[in-house]
Amino acid sequence: MLKPLALTVSTFLLCTAASAATPEQQMMAAAGKVSEARLRADVAKLVSFGTRHTLSSQTDPRRGIGASVRWAEAELKKLGLETLQTCDTVTGRRVPSPTRVCNAVGIQRGTERPNDVVIITGHIDSRVTDVMDATSDAPGANDDGSGTTAVLEAARALRGGKFGGTIVYGVLSGEEQGLLGGKILSDYAKAQGWNVVANLNNDIIGNSCGSDGVCDAKTVRVFSEGPRWQGREALAAAQRSLGGENDSPSRNISRFLDRLAERLPQIGLDVRQVWRNDRFGRGGDHTEFLNAGFPAVRFSVSVEDYDHQHQDLRTENGKKYGDTIDEMDFPYLAKIVRLNVAALMAIANAPPPPAPVAQGAVSTDTTINWAPLAGVPTYKVHWRRTDENNWTKSGGTVTDAVIAPEQPAAGAASNPNRPSNNATMGRVEGAQKQSVLKGIRVDDWVFGVSSVSKDGWESPVASAVPGGAFKPYVAPETR
Repeated sequence: MLKPLALTVSTFLLCTAASAATPEQQMMAAAGKVSEARLRADVAKLVSFGTRHTLSSQTDPRRGIGASVRWAEAELKKLGLETLQTCDTVTGRRVPSPTRVCNAVGIQRGTERPNDVVIITGHIDSRVTDVMDATSDAPGANDDGSGTTAVLEAARALRGGKFGGTIVYGVLSGEEQGLLGGKILSDYAKAQGWNVVANLNNDIIGNSCGSDGVCDAKTVRVFSEGPRWQGREALAAAQRSLGGENDSPSRNISRFLDRLAERLPQIGLDVRQVWRNDRFGRGGDHTEFLNAGFPAVRFSVSVEDYDHQHQDLRTENGKKYGDTIDEMDFPYLAKIVRLNVAALMAIANAPPPPAPVAQGAVSTDTTINWAPLAGVPTYKVHWRRTDENNWTKSGGTVTDAVIAPEQPAAGAASNPNRPSNNATMGRVEGAQKQSVLKGIRVDDWVFGVSSVSKDGWESPVASAVPGGAFKPYVAPETR
């Protein structure tokens, strides 16, 4: 049973002032700065733009997408962040003529590993019933004013913080017209050469009751892809032989968030892992990060209210329709934002996970190898039964090892499905870290490794499966 947020902000700040503050105390200190009043004020401001449809005015100072994006960038700039607009001119099925689409972006550079990046996103554009209607009022309070204000409030809560990695705050445009802002920002991340450890996409996170009267203010859904989408063709044969159907980097971000909520019961929120990329037959901006090979998940409410999203403002048979602010639950929204704040801090402070490889076919032991990462003092080995949801066991001794290049026997045909010589698995050679788990048979378990900083910040687990590494998949050269 989760407990309500009980400790005060001042208590958390006193805790973090001490040199021995734990990661949990530091995360709650930041999460405690989230303000329901500011969240409500932000959503009200977003609604005041009338419509934020991607095809609405870009020049009107008070109405339309242009004014709203400029306002969001100004809010990020107030916090002392490096800000910019990432833009592209696009056309498509829902953008019939060339249109400039811009995101407002704030960057909080890391002090130790500035190229390791975690990105929080929400989309600022709104719509009504007709996705091409760019003139009618489209308040978009929950979809996705809630996600936009989550990005802004997270930046406020983490203002002035010094983190090992970089945090990027992305207010995206064009989601309703085809995930345009997500592609623009993921393309920008790729062009910058960022090592994107995670994208936390927040889309519809502000209501706790559904259109059928079902309510749940204690749970947030986190959606994640199972097999890695990017590189899927090249990985398919290896995954069939060696596993990986349930162990993409995104699935491990989901597991990380589930565990994080358990570590921080004061937030009063449980994570329901939903094991599909998004809601049934639908999509969100995180999908474009996945397409680029970056780990990404979607936060969304436990129970959607279909009467108050993608609807014209109207009353029919006594029932109100439309995405209006009065249908939102701001205490619930604040809890989801607090979990995002904690996750951003945790991922930015932890080194990125390594890329482990498991060996052990026809053996009673399992050996896990991985290339060491610069500046990482400690690694943690995890494993779970193949039918278990989350990592249940950890341990093992980590040693240094040197793996010699494999030399197939003279005249022997190479078997591409053998883990020991499977190029797609990513055989590791040279100086390595190694853990040998005695008496644990590789057939029955899934294995993974996390990185731990000198201050105790632990990364998500990277699974030792084909496609498990937290980076875009690149097929290795075959010898």
